[in-house]
Amino acid sequence: MLPITIRKRTISEADLSLIRETIDTHRGKSRTKLSKILCIRWNWFQPNGQTKDMACREILITLHRKGLINLPPGRHDGRNHKRNQFIPLVETDQIPIQGIPSSLAPVKLKSVRNTQLEHLYNSLIQEHHYLGFRQIVGNHLKYIAFIEDKPVACLGWGSAAWSVKSRDAFIGWDKSTKEKHLHFIANNTRFLILPWISIKYLASKVLALSAKRISDDWLKIYNHPIYLLETFVEQDRFKGTCYKAANWTRVGQTKGIAKRGHDHLFHGKIKDVFLYPLGKNFREKLKE
Repeated sequence: MLPITIRKRTISEADLSLIRETIDTHRGKSRTKLSKILCIRWNWFQPNGQTKDMACREILITLHRKGLINLPPGRHDGRNHKRNQFIPLVETDQIPIQGIPSSLAPVKLKSVRNTQLEHLYNSLIQEHHYLGFRQIVGNHLKYIAFIEDKPVACLGWGSAAWSVKSRDAFIGWDKSTKEKHLHFIANNTRFLILPWISIKYLASKVLALSAKRISDDWLKIYNHPIYLLETFVEQDRFKGTCYKAANWTRVGQTKGIAKRGHDHLFHGKIKDVFLYPLGKNFREKLKE
């Protein structure tokens, strides 16, 4: 059965022996503590210096289910309660704003993650975005665009998707290079122009403002820059007009398949793949 690859890490007989030794040595520890200890022994860290303990935990659980190791019992029900938490709605002024940019105050983009404004972002996404709010797993940033003190748009970014054939071909990636450099891409997971806002070119303006600052903001939190932006536009709902206006490039479409646990399920929602390079030498940086 070994070697076996889980979460892009190949587990050998030597690795299995190390895992069993770690579990035996720290028998009273939780699965979370065991995964963090094992990450340190493997020297397995994210670019921001944090251990890859969530990926390591999935490795441990998979090996446990295959009968190769014996983990201590889990201490919770396995559901991500933070991701599925109830979002209290924040009352906002819904007075319509209309016009052209030259007739209004400048649009200002604020990073709101870990600030008092994050609750407002979560509430607006939950109430007005067709997908609703879900806590982003992994590295992420949240922005609210304001005109004076009034919110007009929300923009969320998360970690890049793993399997995107057209994107990988656009970059010139093979599998091993992608494994090393995927964290240099950010995925636009949510984009919302508030329904009472009608300002020409606002969407492309907000995308442009975010593209100018996201790499620096990501560097401050996660200790590495961003070289490429990606997003997926559902064909049955949208045409991707604002991305085209902001000079994003459509490179292909998805297959309508999503990963659920260890399985890939067909959901039939075909999405256009749009990319935006942050610099002319983005390919060299993503392949070096």
